Amino acid sequence: MEGGGEGQGGDGGGRRQKKSIRRRQPGEGSSTAATEASPAVPMEEEPVAMPGDEDEPVGPKKTELRSRLGWAVIRAIYDGLPDFQALKERWDPECHAFLFPWGHMVPTLEDVVRITGLRVDGQAVTGTTYTSYHEPVERLLGLEVRGERSSLVQRTALQASLGVTSARRQTGEGLAEHMERMTDDARAALAEEEGEAADRDLRRFLTLVIGKLILGTRGEPVSCRCLPLLEDLSSVGNYAWGAALLAHLFDSLGTSSRVTGVAGFFPLLQVWAYYHLPSLGRGVARRRGAVPLLQRWRFCRDEQSLRCRVTMIHDAMDTIPFRHVQWTPYVGEDDATQAWVERGRPYFGRNI
Repeated sequence: MEGGGEGQGGDGGGRRQKKSIRRRQPGEGSSTAATEASPAVPMEEEPVAMPGDEDEPVGPKKTELRSRLGWAVIRAIYDGLPDFQALKERWDPECHAFLFPWGHMVPTLEDVVRITGLRVDGQAVTGTTYTSYHEPVERLLGLEVRGERSSLVQRTALQASLGVTSARRQTGEGLAEHMERMTDDARAALAEEEGEAADRDLRRFLTLVIGKLILGTRGEPVSCRCLPLLEDLSSVGNYAWGAALLAHLFDSLGTSSRVTGVAGFFPLLQVWAYYHLPSLGRGVARRRGAVPLLQRWRFCRDEQSLRCRVTMIHDAMDTIPFRHVQWTPYVGEDDATQAWVERGRPYFGRNI
């Protein structure tokens, strides 16, 4: 299960090279590491930085969220991903579901709502695709697109416009210090007063989050195809971003198995596997009761080689007993305190 990639969580350094993972054929010997280590035993646990983490320095108020989420948080999320190539190889493009020995499983709209907190009810994320995005990008973001007939804006330029010129961690700098420095840089660059400048900053931030997380691409640049939906900022919250996220992820999973990356918000798959396939032992609940559910988990850091980890996960998914699969992991959740869950409930049984 291979995740991340420079296009998703790059910090402006070199491009991380992807490796082609060959599925071990029946009759071949298992790797030594696979027999000596159980995937259910975490070798090292390290927290993934998430907005609202109580262990981090106190951040800005809710109204200052746009300056709170610097690229460091996005990078930390993607650095914390397990290896997702093995999971992608189980994707059945004909029925749009993962094919496991015990049957088909698929992330649903309910999984999206509970894990991410994004709404699946509301207006559809759809609109007109333009031949050129020069005019809306220059007018609404004050930036330039990558090419004459492109919908992509340079990630480094967009990131710098939010005050984060580099996400590199300095030597000896801890996570808390790194986050505090990045937040201070972003806060110094963003407009504090209402008006066109503040609206422009907010659109830049939303373009980064939507173009790199919700509807992320595999490449380095950020897509600005949704920019027309951001022109009226008062209506942005009315769109079903969660449904768009799941549809985009399905589309990405349907690509050739030779493509090792997965576009879209694949932390959804990460936490989805934590809940439905707990026997894999890839994550540990660290903040019980926190919602959305994405905030509860930290990944289990594994220092073994990528090939070893993928082999272990392949073997584990082939041998998980049916009774170890959790089909209804959300029973007992306090839904009354989660307004986004109640709003989305009528859509949980629907096919996107």
